Amino acid sequence: MGKSIAYIINDSEISAGTRGASLGPGALRVADDNAGNFLFSKYPIHYVVTMNHMLDQPTKYQWGKRADGLATVYKNVAEVVSRERKKNDFIVVIAGDHGSAGGTIAGLKVANPKNRLGVLWVDAHGDLHTPYTTPTGNMHGMPLATALNEDNLESKINDPHPDTIKFWNEMKNTGGITPKINAEDLGFIGLRDLETPEVELMERLGIKNISVYELREVGVRPILQRLDEKYADCDEIYLSFDVDSMDPKLTSHGTGTPVPHGISIEEAGIILRHFAKHPKVKCIEFVEINPCLDEKTNRMAEVAYGLITEVIHVAERKA
Repeated sequence: MGKSIAYIINDSEISAGTRGASLGPGALRVADDNAGNFLFSKYPIHYVVTMNHMLDQPTKYQWGKRADGLATVYKNVAEVVSRERKKNDFIVVIAGDHGSAGGTIAGLKVANPKNRLGVLWVDAHGDLHTPYTTPTGNMHGMPLATALNEDNLESKINDPHPDTIKFWNEMKNTGGITPKINAEDLGFIGLRDLETPEVELMERLGIKNISVYELREVGVRPILQRLDEKYADCDEIYLSFDVDSMDPKLTSHGTGTPVPHGISIEEAGIILRHFAKHPKVKCIEFVEINPCLDEKTNRMAEVAYGLITEVIHVAERKA
């Protein structure tokens, strides 16, 4: 590596519908201890200040639950990611729920404002909702809409509280750059649980999903070649990996919203190794490990730990 590698740990879970994701980073540390590899002692670890104490009180905002706290988390995440990205060639973010990933994107953009940022979202869910379209109000379903500076009023079904919209706009404007990404630079792998407003937004913006079926019908390698072509004009790429992208039968149900028929562990490894080696990939984030829901003890964390280990080993060899 030309410079160095850094870890960022963000155990925020205020935007999920089920508690426990804040324990995911710790579960990974347990997996590392059990493996005896000391992976997390190889490079500096930087921690994000969270607002998880807000979970001890009810939220005032139906269509943007704990939006006030999440707006603060966005700023905190963006500050740490921006700072470390300026100093390092590659960062691995390990987060609780997926809701604060919009802060990660903001931090990458702030670190290099002129860079055209590509995003690959490997997930069972589109995370393209807004307070105007969400069926639940859980904000872990909204981070990409903040990065796109998108309200999706064309698919509006809710009338959010004015304060919700104030905090929502703060999130979209984190770092003072909007939008952070262009729709043509956003790609998905593995989506299989989408609501109508998300589908409508994807159709309107021309955003494509590579389904599990297509991944296997076409083959992982040709799909990766297609994605390399997609991101050819980007200066930098961020990959966000939600563990619910994988098939829970092959991993466990140790995640907030597991969905059947996901990608395999092997497919996940091929995708992650490919992009860890890619010269434009500067950040890979792992999210939504929830050991409280794991019927196989710490299986999800152990699977994710194996994938993170592969990513680090590949990144270390990257010129």
